[in-house]
Amino acid sequence: MVTDAAWKPRLIALDVDGTLLDPATQEISAMVRAAVRRVVEAGAQVVVSTGRSMLGTLPILDDLELISGIALCSNGAVRVDAAAREVLSVETFEPGPVLAELARRLPGAIFAAEDVGAGSLVTSRFHEHELHGPQQLASLDELVSVPVPRLIANWVDHEPAEVVEELAGIRLPGCTFTLDHYEPWVTVVPEGVTKGSALEKLRTELGIASEDTFAAGDGDNDIEMLRWAARGVAMGQAPAAVRAAAHEVTGPVAADGLASALNRLFR
Repeated sequence: MVTDAAWKPRLIALDVDGTLLDPATQEISAMVRAAVRRVVEAGAQVVVSTGRSMLGTLPILDDLELISGIALCSNGAVRVDAAAREVLSVETFEPGPVLAELARRLPGAIFAAEDVGAGSLVTSRFHEHELHGPQQLASLDELVSVPVPRLIANWVDHEPAEVVEELAGIRLPGCTFTLDHYEPWVTVVPEGVTKGSALEKLRTELGIASEDTFAAGDGDNDIEMLRWAARGVAMGQAPAAVRAAAHEVTGPVAADGLASALNRLFR
């Protein structure tokens, strides 16, 4: 962890839900927006790094007035040009074997396969705030007919802890998966793809030193990103495993913990 009091990171990776945005209000606070604006004005590269789809990320870029750089969506599987609001690259995997295994282990789960820039194919309707963009009902066969960047399983009417217990220690074929600590969700992306791996690729391309990186997040899908950063900051409401992966813990999202962490660096 960087300890120099005068240190200012050049690459700032920020999770959305539970970090930038308070899930209880579905809003980014004025204090957090001002803190992010201060970082941008200082010349640092802000990268929104989220499990959300591209369609769910674009409103966040608008809210933060980010008009340059890169956004990493779908846990790093989809890279978006923040200026042009266009997809730059997509990594995919074959969802068939994964869906079959999840359907066996999570009976009654509903599924969503991302169609980048268009919405999702779903086996049953998700709540609007859970999936961003149009939802098209599809059979399981239709869902697995083409490679996808992201597959979601929602074990409806179960608790997140039940999903953790059911999937403890397993490996799903050809993919990386993370669990949600708010909802009974499994998010699946291509093997080897994480927020951390996508950020490392971007860092190398930008020529930014590894010691000049910062990340903040609150979920299991943020663990690799927090470990990647020279300073990883976990939100105060994050579960123990996420806090353990970070260098420090700030206040919860409801108390503008991200703004506090950024304001200490960019006064």
